[in-house]
Amino acid sequence: MTSKSPRFPVGLNKLQPKAALARPTSELLRPQRPLQEAARDAARRSAPSGLGLDSPAVRERMVARLRADGLRCDPVLQAFASVPRHRFVDSALATQAYEDTSLPIGLGQTISKPSVVARMLGLLFEGERAAAGGHLGRVLEIGTGCGYQTALLALISRHVLSIERLKPLHDKARENLGGWRPPGDVRLIYGDGRLGHAPLAPYDSIVAAAGGEDIPAAWLDQLAEGGRLVAPMHDPAAGGQVLVVVDRRPEGLRRQVHDAVHFVPLKSGTA
Repeated sequence: MTSKSPRFPVGLNKLQPKAALARPTSELLRPQRPLQEAARDAARRSAPSGLGLDSPAVRERMVARLRADGLRCDPVLQAFASVPRHRFVDSALATQAYEDTSLPIGLGQTISKPSVVARMLGLLFEGERAAAGGHLGRVLEIGTGCGYQTALLALISRHVLSIERLKPLHDKARENLGGWRPPGDVRLIYGDGRLGHAPLAPYDSIVAAAGGEDIPAAWLDQLAEGGRLVAPMHDPAAGGQVLVVVDRRPEGLRRQVHDAVHFVPLKSGTA
């Protein structure tokens, strides 16, 4: 009579491998470490930094480049270190946010290169009122765009009034700035930037993100004594746009020409 094969389940005492019987081990194998050990290791382990766009280290690298390029204005450098530029551009372009390049923001407009923005804000700080007060005071910004420069201005001024002529961009900037919550007093206006904003004039600082053939008379009229205006303007002698700096002094307006730049055209009206 043939013996029957063993049926499962089989007792554990019958499944001991021969190797285990021949050489007992003193190590206790565990599928998981005790929770106390895991907690101790987690406490010792520091959080990774510099891996994501929200990391301060990413912005610090951009600031280091600006400093290496010659920017010495500490308030402007601190503002660049604080504002997350990637939150103001399209998500598909976010990985390029901290490169020194302009990026499209829609409707034929761009967010300017960090180095150009830094240069303009640095020039504003060299104005008489800004140098004396350590801030840009009341600022008029022409061309809100996506709101990035507005966010920077909010950190280095007392009040910012920013005008955008394109309604979709005005709405987008409001959304971007609402999500970031700038600490300063910021007011966004949908309107014709060439007209400035007389009700809140005069302004200690005026900066434009679009260039025309001339500096609109309204901007000059709304510039406070001791104030400074920085704007791109076409210069026939240079064959393109240059940064123009205008200071209002007791004896009148003083104008200087600086770097060659390339900005979108300054236009009238709204759209």
